[in-house]
Amino acid sequence: MKLWRKLWETLNTEITIPWDETIQGSVEAGKNVLELAKALRENQDAEALAPLVGRLDSLLDVLDSPLVEVAGAALPFVSIATGTIKFIVEKSHKEPSLETSIALVSQAAYLESFRQFLGEHPEVKNQLENTPASQEVARKLRQLGQNLEVNGQEIEFNEKYAKETLICFHESPLAKVFNPLLAARLQESGLTENEAKIVTERVSRNTHRYLKATVAEIKDKVPRLAAVYGEGWQRDLEIYSSLDNYLQDVIAKKPLETVFDEKFTFQDIYVPLEVKPVKSGEVDEDAAAENIEAWAKNLLLDETKQRKILFIQGGPGRGKSVFCRMFADWVRRELHPIYTPILIRLRDVRDLKQDFDETLSAAVGWDFVKNDKGWLTERNTRFLFFLDGFDELLLERGASNALKQFLDQIEQFQRHCNENNERGHRVLVTGRPLALYGIERLMPGNLARVSIVPMSEEIQQQWLEKWQNVVAENPDLAEEKTKQFQQFLADANCPAQVKELAQEPLLLYLLAAMYRDNQIKAQDFAEASQGGAKVLIYESALDWVLNKQRTTEAGRNLNLDLTNLEPEDLRSILAEAGLCVVQSGREYAAIAAIKSRLEEKEDEAAKKLLTAAQESEEPLKNALAAFYLKSVAGAENSVEFFHKSFGEFLCAERMVESLQEWTTKTGKRRKTYETLTSVLDWQVYDLFGYGNLTQEIVEYVMALLEKEQTDLAVLFERLNDFYLRWSDGEFIEATNETLPQKKARHLQIERGQREVDIYAGLNVLILLLELHRYAKSGDKGQIDFHPCGKPGTDDFDETRLLRIFGYSQCLGAFAYLEILGKFFRRADLRGADLTGADLTGADLRSADLRSADLSDAILRSAVLRSAVLRSADLSDANLTGADLRSADLSEAILRSADLRSADFSETILRSADFSEANLSGANLRSAVLSDANLTGANLSDSNLSDSNLSGANLRSANLRNANLSGADLRSANLSGADLSGADLSGANLSGADLSGVLWDSYTIWSNAINLHEAENVPEGLL
Repeated sequence: MKLWRKLWETLNTEITIPWDETIQGSVEAGKNVLELAKALRENQDAEALAPLVGRLDSLLDVLDSPLVEVAGAALPFVSIATGTIKFIVEKSHKEPSLETSIALVSQAAYLESFRQFLGEHPEVKNQLENTPASQEVARKLRQLGQNLEVNGQEIEFNEKYAKETLICFHESPLAKVFNPLLAARLQESGLTENEAKIVTERVSRNTHRYLKATVAEIKDKVPRLAAVYGEGWQRDLEIYSSLDNYLQDVIAKKPLETVFDEKFTFQDIYVPLEVKPVKSGEVDEDAAAENIEAWAKNLLLDETKQRKILFIQGGPGRGKSVFCRMFADWVRRELHPIYTPILIRLRDVRDLKQDFDETLSAAVGWDFVKNDKGWLTERNTRFLFFLDGFDELLLERGASNALKQFLDQIEQFQRHCNENNERGHRVLVTGRPLALYGIERLMPGNLARVSIVPMSEEIQQQWLEKWQNVVAENPDLAEEKTKQFQQFLADANCPAQVKELAQEPLLLYLLAAMYRDNQIKAQDFAEASQGGAKVLIYESALDWVLNKQRTTEAGRNLNLDLTNLEPEDLRSILAEAGLCVVQSGREYAAIAAIKSRLEEKEDEAAKKLLTAAQESEEPLKNALAAFYLKSVAGAENSVEFFHKSFGEFLCAERMVESLQEWTTKTGKRRKTYETLTSVLDWQVYDLFGYGNLTQEIVEYVMALLEKEQTDLAVLFERLNDFYLRWSDGEFIEATNETLPQKKARHLQIERGQREVDIYAGLNVLILLLELHRYAKSGDKGQIDFHPCGKPGTDDFDETRLLRIFGYSQCLGAFAYLEILGKFFRRADLRGADLTGADLTGADLRSADLRSADLSDAILRSAVLRSAVLRSADLSDANLTGADLRSADLSEAILRSADLRSADFSETILRSADFSEANLSGANLRSAVLSDANLTGANLSDSNLSDSNLSGANLRSANLRNANLSGADLRSANLSGADLSGADLSGANLSGADLSGVLWDSYTIWSNAINLHEAENVPEGLL
C-alpha cells in the first residue's frame, strides 16, 4: 500500500477518499499538491480535502510541474506536512505511525529545501526551462508512494529507517530515492549532469533543517516523532542561526573588503592563479600549470580523493590568503552545505592543543561551536577548514617542532574524517614553503600538495584588465595608463628582476599603483639584485604612501594633517611598529608595545608624538593608520599590517638602522665606535632576542646594507666580537641582572632569559654566515667567518659550533637545525668537530668542510652540492639521500657511512675511504673515485656509469646489479667483488685485478674494453 494512502487511511471517519481519481502524471498532479496546501491552510473540512488527497501519489508529485512554478510556490511545503498531520490527529484522535509521519514530513522538508534553494540562487532558477516532467520521470514519481527501491532493491520503510531519516536525512533511504528523481528533473529542465548532481546534493543535505523545523511545529501533536530528537530543538535552531550568521558576517564579507586603502575590493581585482604539483619537496616544473580553483574543486568533489589534504604553498605576496577568502566564499555560494567553509588564520591560533578538535573549536569560537560540543561529529554538517598561513603558526612558536606536530595532527584528523562517516570534513592548508625547511622528508603522506606559480602573461593580462576597470575615473585615461604600464614591464630596459617580481600579485599591485601615480620608472631598477629590486619596490611603496598617495588636489599631504608628522618621522615610527609586529610572533602588536619602544628613542618626532599620546592613544593610532595597518579583531588596542611582507620589510629597515650605527666611528682619528660595546650588547638583545630571523627578513637586511653602502667589514668585526663572547656564555652567566633577562621582561616570554639568549646568539650567527656568504660570492670584502673561531688563533675552538647546537636544543630537539639549517651555504667549517650532529636537510652547498669531523653525523637529505669535504671524517655518518653533486670529498673518511640513495654524480672522491660503507642505490655517475678505498663497500644497485675508478680498491665489494657501463676501472682491485647482474658494457678493465670475482648469467660483459689486459681473469670468464 502506498505510504500516502496509508497515512490518510489512519483518519478514522466515514469519509471515502476517491483514490481511483488519481491523475496518471501531468502538470495537474503538481498543482494538486499546491491546492492541498492551500486547503489545509484554510482549514477546509474532510469532505473538501478528500478529492485533493485522492489525486496524489506523494507530495513529490509537485515535481511533475515546471520547476520554476515550484520555486514560485507562495506557500511553504512544510505547511502541507504539519497541516496534514494536525488534521489527522484532530479528526481521528490518534497519532499516525512513526514511519508514515516521517515519510510525509521528509517529502515536505525536501521540497521546502529545494524551494528555498531556488529562491536563494536565482542564477540556477534562471537556467530552468518552463517544461513539465517527461513521461519516464512522471512514472517514477507515481511509483514513489508505492514502494521504495534503493539500488534496484525494494526495501520496507520501517521504524528503524524512519529514525535514521529524522536524524540524518541525506544518508537515508528516502534521500537515495528522492535524489535521482530531482536530479533527473533538473537535467530535463536545462542543467548539466554535474550541475544537477551538485544542486541535488545541496538540497538533500539541507533538508534536515526543515525536518527539524517541521517536527518542532507538531511535536505536541506527535510525541513519538518528537522523542526521536529529544529536547535539543531550540539549541539546534540557535546553532543553525549562528552558522548562517558566520557565513554572512565573515565568509561573505571577505571578498568585499577593500584592498589596502583603495576604493576597490578584492572581488574587483581578483584573478585565479595557477599551481603546479610538488613532489619530494620540489615543484614539478615539467608539469602543466593548473587553475588553482579548478584544482581545488576537483579534489573536493572527487569521491576517490576524500582522504587528501589540500596543501597550497607559495612565497610572500603570491596570493595564498586572497585565494582563501575568495574560494571560501565560492564554497559558501556554490557548495554549502555539501561543504561549509570555515576560514582560520593560523596567526590567530593562540594555543595549539594536543587534541586537534580542541584547536579548531578554540580557533572558530562562534556559538555554533560553543553550543554544540559534538559539532565535528554532527552527520548533517560537513566543514571545509581553510587553515591559512602554517608559516605564521611556526613563527609564533619559535624554533619548537610545532609545525611538524601540527601537520601530523592535520594528517590524523583528515584520515579519521575519511574513515568515519560522521566526520566527512576536509582541510585546506596554505603557507610559505620555507617554513617546511628541515621537515620536508617527514611530511604527511596524504597531502595533495601544490605550489602557486608566478603569474603567466595571460593571467597578468586578466589582472591588468580588471585593474584598468577600477583605477581611474576617466576610462580613456585608465586604458592609456594601463597600456603604458604594460609597455614599462615589456620594455627591454625594464630589469629582469622587476619583470619577475611583477609575476607576484602583491608586487604587481604595488608596481601598478606606483606607476599609476608616477612614482617609478625602469631605470630605477637598473643592475638591482633580486633582493635589491624588492627593496626598491617596498621603499618606493613607502615613499608613495607617505608622500603621494594621500595628497589633495592642492598638493597638501593628508598624512601630515592626520599625524602632524613629517614623512621621514612617520617612517621611523612605522619601522618600530614593524619590529614590534615581528617580535610579537603573532603578526600583530599592541599599541602600548610600540609606544614603549618609541619612549626609548631620542628623536624629536617620537617625543612629540608621545607627548600628544599622553592623554589619548589616538595620535599614535592615526600615525599607524597612515600606512597599511589595521586594528585586530579580538585583540584590543593592537594593530597588524594588511600584508605581513610590509611588517617584515619595515622590521628589516629598523634592524639595518642600528647595524649601520654600530659601524660609525667618531673622534679625530675615527678609531672609536660611536656606539659603545656595552650599548651594542643591549641593542643586539633588543633587536634579535625575540625569535628566529626569517629568510625574507635576512634577504631584506642584506639588500639594505648593500644599498646603504654599509662598511660590512666593520659590521662583521663588531658582530663577531659579540658572537664569540656570547658563545662563551658571557651574558647568560652574568651575576647581576642579565641583558637576556631584561629583554625577556620586555617581551614577557614564558621561558624567560634563556630563550632570549639563544635567539640573540643564533640570529647574530645567521648574520655572520650571510656576511661571509655575501663576501665570498663575488669578492665583496675581506670577511672570513668561522663559526668555531678563526683557525690558528686563540679564538678557535673546534667544538664551539657543536656546543651551540647543544645549547639551542633547550628550545627543542631540532631547534638549531630549523633556525640555522638553511644558512650554511658557503660556510667555512674547516676542522670543525661536528661529531654526531644531526644536519638532516641542511643547506651546505659550497660549504668548506675540509678536515671537519662529521663522524656519526646525520646528513640525511642534506644539500652538499659543490661542498669541499677534503679529508673530512664522515665515518659512520648517515648521508642517506644527501645531495653531494660536484662536491670535493677527496681523501675524506667515509668508513661504514650510510650513503644509501645519496647523489654523488660528478663528485670528486679521489683517495676517499669508503671501506664497509653502504652505497646501495647511490648515484655515482661520472664521479671521480680514482684510488678510493671501497673495500667491502655495498654498491648494489648503484649507478657508477662513466665514473673514474682507476686504481680504486673494490676488494670484496658488493656490486650486484650495479651500473658500471663506461666506467674507468683501469688497475682497479676487484678481487672477490660480487658482480652478479652488474653492467660492465664499455667499461675499461685494463690492468684490473679480477681474481675471485663473482658473476652470473645476468652480468653484462659485452663491449668491455681491454678485458684481455686484466689480471687474474677467471678461466670461466675467459
